[in-house]
Amino acid sequence: MNELIAPYARALAQEIRFAGRRVGSEAHSIFFGGGTPSLTPLDSLSRIFAAIRESFALTGDCEITLEANPGTVTLEYLAGLRSLGVNRLSFGVQSAHGNELALFNRAPAREETCQAVLMARRAGFDNVNLDLIYGIPGQTLQRWQESVARALELGPEHLSLYALSLEYGTPMRAWVQRGLLAEPDTDLAAEMYEWADEALARAGFEQYEISNWARTKDEGGRMKAENQWTIVPPSSFCLPTFACRHNLQYWRNEPYLGFGAGAHGCMNGVRCSNVLSPAAYIQRIESGEARPFPFSPALAESIPVDAKTERDETMLLGLRLTQEGVGKEDFRQRFGVALEDVYAKELNELKERGLVEWDGAAVRLTKGGRLVANWVFEKFV
Repeated sequence: MNELIAPYARALAQEIRFAGRRVGSEAHSIFFGGGTPSLTPLDSLSRIFAAIRESFALTGDCEITLEANPGTVTLEYLAGLRSLGVNRLSFGVQSAHGNELALFNRAPAREETCQAVLMARRAGFDNVNLDLIYGIPGQTLQRWQESVARALELGPEHLSLYALSLEYGTPMRAWVQRGLLAEPDTDLAAEMYEWADEALARAGFEQYEISNWARTKDEGGRMKAENQWTIVPPSSFCLPTFACRHNLQYWRNEPYLGFGAGAHGCMNGVRCSNVLSPAAYIQRIESGEARPFPFSPALAESIPVDAKTERDETMLLGLRLTQEGVGKEDFRQRFGVALEDVYAKELNELKERGLVEWDGAAVRLTKGGRLVANWVFEKFV
């Protein structure tokens, strides 16, 4: 669908301007998410950035992330991204082993990844994330350890480690169901997770979310308190220097806008999603059907978020934050009720099972709780 890239960029810029005229607030983070945004030509990205800057006031330290496949970038392209304002890159590495990458229909990319990170440094990027996947069918603990070690050799500021999920409609799920691939070994995946947490701690990374680790110090050896950032919402909690500020918005269940085909957003108590098809998205935006904000002309579905749902989602999302958790005072200020009054039954059961800790100031998952986090989250759904 390459012929749709230019009209898609124009439609995206139009949707951004549509929202910007109605929001009138600062933006502290921007995230170009996957598919593969790094396939977008710089002239199309330039059009999108122009719309962003016309429509929103960006904070001086706005975090601007773009996801990239290592094999799709050149030094010239990365330098162009940097000049547009992108200051954080997220490379989808997934594995250091060719046979594991083949399961994701990816070519062996060890050298490509090394070159991509080196080019990113030359282009001026000092905030790079690498994504890895564990629990892949046939993956051994040793091969997982090798993937993590090779990622660490590249000196990233941030690592995202995700357990494989067999999603509906994917070839890998079909292969497992047909017996062509072994079922993922959940016990082995838990061992991989625990090993990685210990290895990354030794390497100077701090886990701040179930699947995310960040370097704890800047180049001068200083910790960076969150109140040095113009991040929304403020917090006295001290995060790792390179924690992803954009994703913190999700985990704290704060408002965000989603633009583009299939994008989701949540604003003014309504969760919205756009049409999935890029062609349909372009057609909807170009037709310019007037809708009250936060509804885009490309709207596919909107769901009001009632008070109970907002409280429940604040719990299950906030518990992903391994050190911050869900704060007692933050919860009371937001909802006007005490956390323990709303969730006494759930918290008592989880505490008795050793899955959460409650120190009177915040509730957090224990290390054991992180291994069965989805089961814990179901208590709040």
